Amino acid sequence: MSSTKKGRVFSGMRPTGQLHLGNYLGALENWVRLQDDYECFFCVVDWHALTTGYEETAGLKENVRQMVIDWLSAGIDPEKSVVFRQSDVKEHAELHLLLSMITPLSWLERNPTYKEQLQQLATREISTYGFLGYPVLQAADILAYKGDTVPVGEDQLPHLELSREIARRFNFLYRPVFPEPQARMNQVTLLPGLDNRKMSKSYGNYIAMAASERELGDAVTRMITDPARIRRDDPGHPEVCTVFAYHKIFSPDAVARTESECRAGKIGCVACKKNLSQTMNQFLAPIRERRQELETHPERVDEILAQGARRARAVSSQVLAEVREAMRIE
Repeated sequence: MSSTKKGRVFSGMRPTGQLHLGNYLGALENWVRLQDDYECFFCVVDWHALTTGYEETAGLKENVRQMVIDWLSAGIDPEKSVVFRQSDVKEHAELHLLLSMITPLSWLERNPTYKEQLQQLATREISTYGFLGYPVLQAADILAYKGDTVPVGEDQLPHLELSREIARRFNFLYRPVFPEPQARMNQVTLLPGLDNRKMSKSYGNYIAMAASERELGDAVTRMITDPARIRRDDPGHPEVCTVFAYHKIFSPDAVARTESECRAGKIGCVACKKNLSQTMNQFLAPIRERRQELETHPERVDEILAQGARRARAVSSQVLAEVREAMRIE
C-alpha cells in the first residue's frame, strides 16, 4: 500500500443497470472524493446479484456495463482506483468458501436484513444457502484485499460488524492475517423521489444519471409541489415541496432567494421548476459528456474491467496465499 494513502477502501454495488441521482448522491459522490486519499477497490458485485435474482440473469452483463459507465461518468478514475467485476476474480469465491467453514450458522440467522428480506420478498424463493450466506461473501469481498475502510450507510453497519467478527475469528483460530474493517460513514445527501418518497426504481419516481435534458425536464415537471398552493401568487410552503428540496441540493447559492420568493408568492411553480431544470442540466452536463464518450467506445469499459481484474487479482492472490499458509492447507 502506498505510504501516501490513508488506508485501503473496498466498496461495491450490485449491478442493477443505470443508476439514478439518489445513487450518485448517496454513494458515488463519496467514492469520487475517497479515491484521492485512499487506495480504492470498487467492485461490481455480480455474484451478490444472484442471491435474490438467480432466475433473472439475461440482462446481467448489460447491467454491469451500464453501471460501470455511470461510475466512470460520475468521476471514478480507473487510474486512481481499481474498478473490476467480482466474478472475474475467483479469489472471492475461494475465500468465501474458506470463511464459510468457520462462520457459525447462528451469526447468519441473526442478521436483521436476512429476516426482513425474507418477509419483504415472501413471494420469491430465496430460502437458499446463497442468500443466507451472502454476508460471508461480503466479508470475503472486503478481506480479500485486507480492506480496512468501508464506506457504508447506517443500515449496513450490522453487515460490516459481521465482517469484523469473521476476521477476528479467523485471526484467533489461525494467526493474524486480516485487519478488522472499519466503517467510514457516507456523507449522504438524501434526495427524495419525484413524489417525495424515497427515490427508487421500483417506485418509478427516479431521475436516471443518464437522463437527457428533455427527460430531466419532464421529470422535474412531474415533481410534487405545495398541494395547498392553487394560484401563482399564493404564498408557498417550500418545506413541503419536492422542488425546493432539489433546489437546496443543486442550487445552494440561490436557495435563499427561491425560498423568499416562494413564500411571498413572487414565483410560480412552473417558473421554479424551469429554474431547477436549468441548474440540474448544468450539473449533469459533464456527466453526460463522459457517458457519451464511453457509449461511443464501449470497448473502453471492457478494457477497464479487464485491467481492474488483473490489478485486483495481483492483490487478492497474495492475500489468499497468506490465508492458505495460515490454515496450513498451502
